[in-house]
Amino acid sequence: MFCPIPSRLRTADRTLVQGTFKQVEAIAETAAELFYNCLFELEPKIKPLFKGDMKEQGRKLMGTLKIAVKGLDDLGNLVPVVEKLGRDHAGFGVVTAHYATVADALLWTLEQGLGNDYTDDVRDAWSSVYFLLAETMIAAAEG
Repeated sequence: MFCPIPSRLRTADRTLVQGTFKQVEAIAETAAELFYNCLFELEPKIKPLFKGDMKEQGRKLMGTLKIAVKGLDDLGNLVPVVEKLGRDHAGFGVVTAHYATVADALLWTLEQGLGNDYTDDVRDAWSSVYFLLAETMIAAAEG
Protein backbone atom coordinates (compact mmCIF):
# COMPACT_ATOMS: atom_id res chain seq x y z
CA MET A 1 0.00 0.00 0.00
CA PHE A 2 1.32 3.46 -0.95
CA CYS A 3 0.97 5.75 2.05
CA PRO A 4 2.77 9.12 1.94
CA ILE A 5 0.49 10.78 4.45
CA PRO A 6 1.78 9.81 7.92
CA SER A 7 5.40 10.82 7.46
CA ARG A 8 4.63 14.09 5.68
CA LEU A 9 1.58 15.49 7.46
CA ARG A 10 2.47 18.30 9.84
CA THR A 11 0.37 18.72 12.96
CA ALA A 12 0.08 22.46 12.29
CA ASP A 13 -1.30 21.80 8.81
CA ARG A 14 -3.84 19.30 10.13
CA THR A 15 -4.96 21.75 12.81
CA LEU A 16 -5.39 24.63 10.35
CA VAL A 17 -7.26 22.51 7.82
CA GLN A 18 -9.61 21.08 10.43
CA GLY A 19 -10.27 24.48 12.00
CA THR A 20 -10.97 26.30 8.76
CA PHE A 21 -13.07 23.46 7.38
CA LYS A 22 -15.57 24.10 10.16
CA GLN A 23 -16.07 27.58 8.71
CA VAL A 24 -16.47 26.25 5.18
CA GLU A 25 -18.84 23.54 6.35
CA ALA A 26 -21.14 26.27 7.69
CA ILE A 27 -21.56 27.50 4.10
CA ALA A 28 -21.34 24.06 2.49
CA GLU A 29 -23.89 24.57 -0.29
CA THR A 30 -22.41 27.92 -1.33
CA ALA A 31 -18.87 26.56 -1.10
CA ALA A 32 -19.73 23.59 -3.32
CA GLU A 33 -21.36 25.87 -5.90
CA LEU A 34 -18.36 28.20 -5.89
CA PHE A 35 -16.02 25.23 -6.26
CA TYR A 36 -17.78 23.67 -9.24
CA ASN A 37 -18.30 26.99 -11.00
CA CYS A 38 -14.60 27.73 -10.65
CA LEU A 39 -13.58 24.20 -11.66
CA PHE A 40 -15.65 24.30 -14.84
CA GLU A 41 -14.38 27.77 -15.69
CA LEU A 42 -10.77 26.68 -15.24
CA GLU A 43 -11.23 23.45 -17.20
CA PRO A 44 -14.46 23.23 -19.21
CA LYS A 45 -13.50 19.75 -20.46
CA ILE A 46 -14.04 18.41 -16.93
CA LYS A 47 -17.73 19.31 -16.86
CA PRO A 48 -18.92 16.30 -18.91
CA LEU A 49 -17.47 14.00 -16.22
CA PHE A 50 -20.24 15.20 -13.91
CA LYS A 51 -23.63 13.77 -14.60
CA GLY A 52 -26.81 14.39 -12.68
CA ASP A 53 -27.83 16.91 -10.07
CA MET A 54 -24.99 19.29 -9.22
CA LYS A 55 -26.52 20.16 -5.84
CA GLU A 56 -26.31 16.48 -4.93
CA GLN A 57 -22.76 16.40 -6.30
CA GLY A 58 -21.97 19.37 -4.06
CA ARG A 59 -23.33 17.51 -1.03
CA LYS A 60 -21.15 14.53 -1.95
CA LEU A 61 -18.13 16.80 -2.30
CA MET A 62 -18.68 18.37 1.10
CA GLY A 63 -19.32 14.97 2.68
CA THR A 64 -16.11 13.59 1.21
CA LEU A 65 -14.15 16.63 2.36
CA LYS A 66 -15.58 16.20 5.85
CA ILE A 67 -14.51 12.55 5.95
CA ALA A 68 -11.02 13.44 4.71
CA VAL A 69 -10.56 16.36 7.09
CA LYS A 70 -11.80 14.42 10.09
CA GLY A 71 -9.78 11.40 8.97
CA LEU A 72 -6.55 13.34 9.30
CA ASP A 73 -6.72 12.30 12.97
CA ASP A 74 -6.79 8.60 12.02
CA LEU A 75 -4.58 8.13 9.00
CA GLY A 76 -4.62 4.35 9.19
CA ASN A 77 -8.31 4.37 8.40
CA LEU A 78 -8.18 7.35 6.03
CA VAL A 79 -5.64 6.00 3.56
CA PRO A 80 -7.76 3.06 2.29
CA VAL A 81 -10.74 5.42 1.86
CA VAL A 82 -8.61 7.86 -0.13
CA GLU A 83 -7.14 5.05 -2.22
CA LYS A 84 -10.64 3.81 -3.09
CA LEU A 85 -11.64 7.35 -3.97
CA GLY A 86 -8.68 7.55 -6.34
CA ARG A 87 -9.62 4.29 -8.05
CA ASP A 88 -13.25 5.37 -8.30
CA HIS A 89 -12.31 8.73 -9.79
CA ALA A 90 -10.11 7.05 -12.39
CA GLY A 91 -13.15 5.00 -13.37
CA PHE A 92 -15.10 8.23 -13.88
CA GLY A 93 -12.43 9.53 -16.28
CA VAL A 94 -10.36 11.65 -13.90
CA VAL A 95 -6.72 11.87 -14.97
CA THR A 96 -3.65 13.03 -13.09
CA ALA A 97 -3.70 16.49 -14.71
CA HIS A 98 -7.15 17.15 -13.25
CA TYR A 99 -5.81 17.11 -9.69
CA ALA A 100 -3.94 20.41 -10.13
CA THR A 101 -7.04 22.08 -11.53
CA VAL A 102 -9.08 20.79 -8.60
CA ALA A 103 -6.45 22.21 -6.25
CA ASP A 104 -6.75 25.62 -7.88
CA ALA A 105 -10.54 25.55 -7.62
CA LEU A 106 -10.41 24.34 -4.01
CA LEU A 107 -7.96 27.02 -2.90
CA TRP A 108 -9.94 29.73 -4.67
CA THR A 109 -13.13 28.48 -3.02
CA LEU A 110 -11.47 28.52 0.39
CA GLU A 111 -10.27 32.06 -0.21
CA GLN A 112 -13.82 33.15 -1.06
CA GLY A 113 -15.41 31.28 1.83
CA LEU A 114 -12.91 32.18 4.53
CA GLY A 115 -12.39 35.83 3.61
CA ASN A 116 -9.89 37.42 5.99
CA ASP A 117 -9.26 34.06 7.66
CA TYR A 118 -7.67 32.81 4.45
CA THR A 119 -4.04 33.48 5.33
CA ASP A 120 -0.83 32.32 3.71
CA ASP A 121 -0.53 29.67 6.44
CA VAL A 122 -4.06 28.42 5.74
CA ARG A 123 -3.37 28.28 2.00
CA ASP A 124 -0.13 26.40 2.57
CA ALA A 125 -1.75 23.96 5.00
CA TRP A 126 -4.62 23.16 2.63
CA SER A 127 -2.19 22.82 -0.27
CA SER A 128 0.01 20.40 1.66
CA VAL A 129 -2.89 18.27 2.83
CA TYR A 130 -4.62 18.30 -0.56
CA PHE A 131 -1.53 17.25 -2.48
CA LEU A 132 -0.70 14.48 -0.02
CA LEU A 133 -4.22 13.11 -0.42
CA ALA A 134 -4.08 13.63 -4.20
CA GLU A 135 -0.78 11.74 -4.42
CA THR A 136 -2.38 8.85 -2.58
CA MET A 137 -5.39 8.90 -4.91
CA ILE A 138 -3.21 9.06 -8.01
CA ALA A 139 -0.97 6.21 -6.84
CA ALA A 140 -4.00 4.03 -6.12
CA ALA A 141 -5.50 4.84 -9.51
CA GLU A 142 -2.27 3.96 -11.28
CA GLY A 143 -1.57 0.87 -9.16
